[in-house]
Amino acid sequence: MNKIEHIGIAVKDLKAANEIYSKLLGYKHYKTEGVPTEGVMTSFFKCGESKIELLEATTEDSPIAKYIAKKGEGVHHIAFAVDDIISEINRLKNEGFVVLNETPKKGADNKLVAFLHPKSSNGVLVELCQEINNEENSLQ
Repeated sequence: MNKIEHIGIAVKDLKAANEIYSKLLGYKHYKTEGVPTEGVMTSFFKCGESKIELLEATTEDSPIAKYIAKKGEGVHHIAFAVDDIISEINRLKNEGFVVLNETPKKGADNKLVAFLHPKSSNGVLVELCQEINNEENSLQ
């Protein structure tokens, strides 16, 4: 794990949340991006070496919609940057963590991602993120 890549925050209204976080951080988001496979629209803010990712559900059955229905808006996950997501998945499985995605998938912000079940990490959904380059494109 290299650093905290981002903190994901589930929101009901991305536009309203962008305004709140723009005021909070003192600058505007640098990008919005949809991830249709996850039923989510994202917005990113840089915060030092890390980022804040706001997540709004675009479908009623998306993981974010389910999360908000159960727990309300708030911190959804913490993401860590890794150099080799496959090796990190294998290492964490060997350490006893429950991996939700044994095969990484394309996420937002040009990343390959995989998640660890919150039950194996003190109630926190953990995301692993690896920057996509030409080699990783063959995984998709």
